[in-house]
Amino acid sequence: MKVMLLVMDEQRVILDRLYDIVQQNCDECFIYRLSKQQQMNLGVFLASVDYQTFDRVVIFSRVKRLAPQLRVLKCIPGLVFLEHDAYQNYMPASKYRGVYSRLYSRLPSCRALVSGAVVARKMLAEGIDTVFVSKGYDEQMLHNTGVERDIPIGFLGSLKSTEYAERKAMLESLSQRTGMLVTRTKSGVEYLETLNRIKIFVSADIGMNEFMIKNFEAMACGCVLLAWSQGEEDRLLGFEDMHNTVFYRSADEAVAKIKMLQDDPELAQRIASNGQAFAESRYSFARVGQALAEAIQREMRPWQPPSAFTRFWVKLRYGMKVPA
Repeated sequence: MKVMLLVMDEQRVILDRLYDIVQQNCDECFIYRLSKQQQMNLGVFLASVDYQTFDRVVIFSRVKRLAPQLRVLKCIPGLVFLEHDAYQNYMPASKYRGVYSRLYSRLPSCRALVSGAVVARKMLAEGIDTVFVSKGYDEQMLHNTGVERDIPIGFLGSLKSTEYAERKAMLESLSQRTGMLVTRTKSGVEYLETLNRIKIFVSADIGMNEFMIKNFEAMACGCVLLAWSQGEEDRLLGFEDMHNTVFYRSADEAVAKIKMLQDDPELAQRIASNGQAFAESRYSFARVGQALAEAIQREMRPWQPPSAFTRFWVKLRYGMKVPA
């Protein structure tokens, strides 16, 4: 099977290894790294390549860039969306609430690869061809280096997005009550080194009903993961409270569990070790990339060609060759 993988070239999270694993597990896979401008004008790019000769065209971009390009997307056979933010489709306060469902429903032949098990189930119930493939971490970049952990409690990441308002409030509250470090680092070596200095990594993915990539990265680096419970998602992904993860549902519970972990270093070390083994065995990019490749190549619904008007429009505007 011949696969075209279109990805973002400006992401903060480094996903090159994930793309490489997908490529290794496909018969033929060609990776194209698109600029923001190219992502917003897919018709121009697709007119420059023989996209219609590919069995799958996989797009990893932001929904706000894709939704306005419905006519172009309708002209792509074997269209697959790789999506790590589809949880926003069901967040009450998100500006993207319902946007994913509307886009995918208007493309009945497409497939959505989403990183939340509950999100996948909801989309399947809406009639969308959806496959759950979890987020993961780059095992070649991130690992337990065994250095001294001189940061008792910490969080590394952004608090700027409106979707992170509840995260920001929780982390600021916990920082005031526990002295937790809240900061950002550069991707790569600085991120690896800082994660390995943290004993308890606090995750606050509140209202998302999905685990962000930092959870897997922190576990793989040997931190005790103190994570906001995502309800049913916890069990579906294999997280176990007080075994490989420590869950909390309020600031008071987080503070109490931090004290418990600090008062019992052996318990904390046991949970950290279990969490590291859990992440390594199930959520490395080597495993996640293989699962993605399988989901991409799985048989899809029959393609529904676009209307004659849509074919004429994209050919006139972009010079795209559209299969009948």
